Parts: sequence; structure tokens; C-alpha cells
Amino acid sequence: MLNVVFLTNSWLASFNQPALCITVAVLLHYFLLAAFTWMCLESVQFYLALIKVFNAYVPKYILKCSIAGWGIPALVISTVLIINKDFYGDGSHSESNPFSNFCWIQENTVFYISVVAYIILIFLINTAMFIIVLLQIHSMKSRTHKRSRFWKR
Repeated sequence: MLNVVFLTNSWLASFNQPALCITVAVLLHYFLLAAFTWMCLESVQFYLALIKVFNAYVPKYILKCSIAGWGIPALVISTVLIINKDFYGDGSHSESNPFSNFCWIQENTVFYISVVAYIILIFLINTAMFIIVLLQIHSMKSRTHKRSRFWKR
């Protein structure tokens, strides 16, 4: 859906309908955040699958993942819309804006908080999960190597 909204965004912005542009910008923002949220959930799944192999039972896991994957971005979008729906638009009021035919977030502060900070947070979580998994694999490998040396003796 992110790709579909992104590819049709410029065409829909050409209709010069503010409500349509706000809707497209909200959908684009939502699906972008949802894609990164699901990427984060995949790293958590990666951790559970490789590290917590047998003790990984979480009741209603798919439901919880779905609520987090679709709900957290919805909370961010709802917060932005509650504060001011005019943060979204096509930038047509500014001739110096290079994205004047693209519906997106018009306020830099909102963009940096709701997109850039969000994505950085996701990357930090993913990096932490990756490091934890690597350390665990390394410790398992060294334990196996020690056992094999013991049995060779």
C-alpha cells in the first residue's frame, strides 16, 4: 500500500483538492510508519525464534503483533491530526517548496519527530536485537567449540 500511495501521490495532488491531498498524505505517512513498525516486529520475531526458541510462547502473539504493527502508527497519525490537520498538504502555498506537487507533511518539526525520530528508534531497536542475536550465536559457538575440545581429549 505504501508503494501504491507513493506512486499515485503526485497524480492525486494535481487535482488541487485539499481534503484529497490531506487524505493521501495521511495514508502515505501511515503506511510508511507501518512498514517500519512491522520491520521492528520482524526483528523481535527474529530474536524470539533464535534466542528464546523453546520459551517463546506468547498468548495471542499474532493478535498482539497486529495491534502493535497497525496500531502504533495509527496513534502517531492520530496525534498529528489532533494537533493540526493542516500539517499535511501539498505545499502549493509555497513556490520555493520543491515538493509542491506531492502531498506530504508540510511542517519540518512534525516531519522530524513523527518520521525521522520514529525511524531512528526502529533502527536502534533493530540494531540492539541484531547485536543480542549475534552475541548469543557467538556464545553458543564458543560453548560448542569447548565441548568438542573436551571430548577430543
